[in-house]
Amino acid sequence: MNIHEYQARELFQKFGVATSKGHAASSPEEVHKVAASLGVSQIVVKAQIHAGGRGKGVFKNGFKGGVHVCKTPDEARDLAAKMLGQTLVTPQTGEEGRVVNKLLVAEAVDISRELYFAILFDRETSGPMVIASTEGGVDIESVAHDTPEKILRIAIDPLLGIQGYQTRKIAAALGLRGPLMTQASKLFTSLYRAFIESDCSQVEVNPLVVTPDGRLLALDAKFNFDDNALYRQPAIVAMRDKAEEDPREVAASEYSLNYIGLDGNIACLVNGAGLAMATMDIIQHAGGKPANFLDVGGGATKEQVVAAFKIILSDKAVRGILVNIFGGIMDCDVIAKGIVEAVKEVGLHLPLVVRLEGNNVEAGKKTLAGSGVSIIGATSLAEAADKIVAAVHTK
Repeated sequence: MNIHEYQARELFQKFGVATSKGHAASSPEEVHKVAASLGVSQIVVKAQIHAGGRGKGVFKNGFKGGVHVCKTPDEARDLAAKMLGQTLVTPQTGEEGRVVNKLLVAEAVDISRELYFAILFDRETSGPMVIASTEGGVDIESVAHDTPEKILRIAIDPLLGIQGYQTRKIAAALGLRGPLMTQASKLFTSLYRAFIESDCSQVEVNPLVVTPDGRLLALDAKFNFDDNALYRQPAIVAMRDKAEEDPREVAASEYSLNYIGLDGNIACLVNGAGLAMATMDIIQHAGGKPANFLDVGGGATKEQVVAAFKIILSDKAVRGILVNIFGGIMDCDVIAKGIVEAVKEVGLHLPLVVRLEGNNVEAGKKTLAGSGVSIIGATSLAEAADKIVAAVHTK
C-alpha cells in the first residue's frame, strides 16, 4: 500500500522527523486558507497523486507542471484552480494520467544541498538496510548506474535497531558535521522508528535537504507498507486512497484475491502465486500474452470464484480465460461449481479453458461436464495454454 506525500508528512510529525510546514487542501479556497496560515514568503503547491515526475508532468487541460512555487495565497489559489479536478500525466502514470483531488500547500525552502536517505527491507540480509547518497533530488537508480561509489549501504540488526554510531557514520558520509550531524542522528533514528512501528517495507526521503540557515529537513518521502501487517495498522489503512488504485485491484482486495492487471488478452485464474507465475510463463511460451495475475489462494470459495470472473471481465482487453487449479487444500469440485455459477451469472461468451488437478478432481470434472456450459477441458498446463491461445487467435 502507498500513501500520498501529505500523509507521509503526517507520519513525519507523528515520529518527530523534521520537515517544512505544510498541509493538504482539496479546493482553491482551502488552498488559500492554508497558504495564508503558513506565514511564509514562498509557497509550494504540489499535486498529490501516487506517481513520480510530477514537476515535469502536463495536465490534459494544457497546464504544465504538477509542482509550482508562488509568493502569495492568491497565487496559490489561482494555481489550485488550474490543477484540482484535472488529469496529470507524468512518465510514471502513462498516457491515462491521474486525477488530482488534493494539493499539498507547504513552505518552499531554500536549498543548499540535496541528499538521499532510505530504509528498506533487504532480502539478502533479511533485515532493514539503510541506503544513503550525497546525490539527492534525482533517481537513485541513475546514481547506482552512473556513480555507484556515491551510494552508502548499511545493514541494520533487526534486534538492536539503528545504533548511534551508525547514524553518525551515515551523517559523516553525507558530509553532515557539527550541529548538522546532531540533527541527522535524530532524524535518522526517528525515520527508523517510523519504519519499524508502521510496518514499512520502504521509507525513502528524496530529497533530504540542508537549508542555508542550517536546518536538515525531509522534504519529500515515499512510504511503502507491508500488506501482510496492515491488520495491525488501522491508522495506516485509513490513509488508503482507492481512487489512486486500479479498480480491479480494489475489488479483488475486498474478496481477499490477489490481482494485478497486465497488458495481454488472456486472463488467468489460478490458485497459488507460484502456479500463477508458471501459468503466465506457459501462456507466453505458447504465443499468448497474459492479461493478469490472479491468485485465488489455497481455499477459495464459490463466491470468490464468481467475484474473480467479474473482475476478469471488467478488463475489456480480455479475449479468453484460462483456469488452472491444483487442489491441495482446495477441493476441485468446489472450484468447478464456482466456475459454472460464474459463467452462468456473467453470461460468458469468451473461450474458457479449465485445467483441474488434485483433491477431488474427478468430481470437479463431472461437475463441469454436466453443467451445460461451454468449457474447453485440458489435462496438462501445456495443453491448456495451447488451447486457450488457439481459441483466442481464432475467435
